[in-house]
Amino acid sequence: MTADRIEGHCLCGAVRISLDRPKHSVEICHCDMCRRWGGAFYSALSGESFTISGEDAVKVYKSSDWAERAFCGTCGSNLWYRFLPTGNRSFLAGLFSDADQYPVEKEIFTDEQAKWCDLSGKHPRQTGAEVLAEAKAAGFSFD
Repeated sequence: MTADRIEGHCLCGAVRISLDRPKHSVEICHCDMCRRWGGAFYSALSGESFTISGEDAVKVYKSSDWAERAFCGTCGSNLWYRFLPTGNRSFLAGLFSDADQYPVEKEIFTDEQAKWCDLSGKHPRQTGAEVLAEAKAAGFSFD
């Protein structure tokens, strides 16, 4: 499947997201914050651009100095993570039925993952220290 655009929505349908030229793989984050936010891990899907309808139903929570997370204020579905220094967003892969067959690109913060969140597959796995070292080398600061 090589769709140029995929459509997704929250549980109640109040928020709809169109993702243009999606990356055809999912990044998994096992950090403590993502686990508390989603109950297991965060399955991140990104694309070149997006449009959102139903923004009046969206609630945003600033979860740290560098990130915010959004959810539907009607049904509670988690919607996206936004990295504040760049403004980049990734969306929950589960919002998009067309993403069901996308493979895992990599897992991050694996040193914080719950034992019951072990995923199979041959893909890169990085600890939190490795992820933060890459980000710092790219010029980001988290102090």
